[in-house]
Amino acid sequence: MSLLNPQLSAFAAVLDEGSFDAAARRLSLTPSAISQRIKALEDRLGQVLILRSAPCEATSAGKRLLQSVQQLRLLETETLEAFHLTPGDAGPAPVALAVNADSLATWFLAALAPLHERHRLLFDVRVEDQDHSTDYLRDGSVLGAITAIAQPVQGCVVKKLGVMRYLPVASPAFVKRYFPRGVDAASLAQAPMLVFNRKDELQWRFIHSVTRARLAPPMHYLPSSTAFVEGASLGLGWAMAPESMLEKPFAEAALRAIDPKRWLDVSLYWQHWAIRSTTLSTVTEALLQAAKKGLRQGR
Repeated sequence: MSLLNPQLSAFAAVLDEGSFDAAARRLSLTPSAISQRIKALEDRLGQVLILRSAPCEATSAGKRLLQSVQQLRLLETETLEAFHLTPGDAGPAPVALAVNADSLATWFLAALAPLHERHRLLFDVRVEDQDHSTDYLRDGSVLGAITAIAQPVQGCVVKKLGVMRYLPVASPAFVKRYFPRGVDAASLAQAPMLVFNRKDELQWRFIHSVTRARLAPPMHYLPSSTAFVEGASLGLGWAMAPESMLEKPFAEAALRAIDPKRWLDVSLYWQHWAIRSTTLSTVTEALLQAAKKGLRQGR
């Protein structure tokens, strides 16, 4: 069974799945039935809620509605479980979370696995840069986010997780070729640089810590944490990499720090909606425990 209005269920499914056809498959309905429910909801509220794009996206009004619907879905699942009832539609809604790629590649999954094992929780993980992951909270897409932003989003609470340390690394041959006399403006301007994506500011922050010069170094874009480290090991360029991913390549002499005396520390926080939810409390505790092992503490 489901306590949610069928129109709201269809609305959430379209935004979860990205299309009317995929939402129809999830809810065992026809695309026409999904379209009719969305149209009825939009007529009822007097607002266009979904942009019929590929993938479908929420309008400003739709984002406001999605925030409420996500909270209702979470509380619905907990309420039905309390009465030993099974959620309807496609089963319990996954817990939607936003996380930066480096946390996902290092400590984050160690928190999710026990939650699935003990509580049968399902997860919908969205990957986003730590400086931008709170955007998912603002538009209602997720219930919580790993972020570098300490200021709480309106309606959210914040807990500090710890510090992820990034080291500037490259292969020994790369360091010998581009940094034979150390790291300075001239060498950084010539050395190819690895960047995760257009939102990744870590390499630029490191450059700024060395020099105030305006530089335009050659760049590779590699949107994968593991490929980032491997690319640096293969000599594609230098990069800022999490220290927790460097133990093996350092031991094997595949990578070395281009400047052992410099690094960047990024404080990470867990922001989630301020609602009374057993699920959110359980997820929060699991993340705090995993972060104690996977991140630096005490700062």
